[in-house]
Amino acid sequence: MTTALLKLDVCAFSGFKIYPGHGKRYARVDGKVFNFLNGKTEASFLMRRNPRKICWTVLYRRKHRKGTQEETVKRRTRRTQKFQRAIQGATLENIMAKRNQKPEVRKAQREQLVRAAKEKNKDKKHSKAASKGGKSAPKSKANKIVKTNAPRVGGKR
Repeated sequence: MTTALLKLDVCAFSGFKIYPGHGKRYARVDGKVFNFLNGKTEASFLMRRNPRKICWTVLYRRKHRKGTQEETVKRRTRRTQKFQRAIQGATLENIMAKRNQKPEVRKAQREQLVRAAKEKNKDKKHSKAASKGGKSAPKSKANKIVKTNAPRVGGKR
């Protein structure tokens, strides 16, 4: 006994297999040929129903992910891991030492640096004033007369 390979078609509307001796062929005026499993699928096609919205079609089941047993296992997302490394100008040890300091110590250091910066600025101002000491009040610039256009008449344009 020899086994013959069956030529199975696929329904143009439902997506089901059509076995030999079953189904209908529909040839449109433009020459395109459609295979339908039964009258129900042919009628739905001719009524221009969308197979993605009809719950028994293969397209609907694919769209709404019905009957896929393999994909029931959810894929785990990788959690991002926090990682610390040195920043330019500061080694990791320096950063960790600063982090582990008490807030009061850090505040005192900050205030000391601010005081030092203010002293430096004050010294700069005094040195500038001393170098400018020979000059009297700076000359004021002559005011430039700017001609303005006459106001528009007639409202917005």
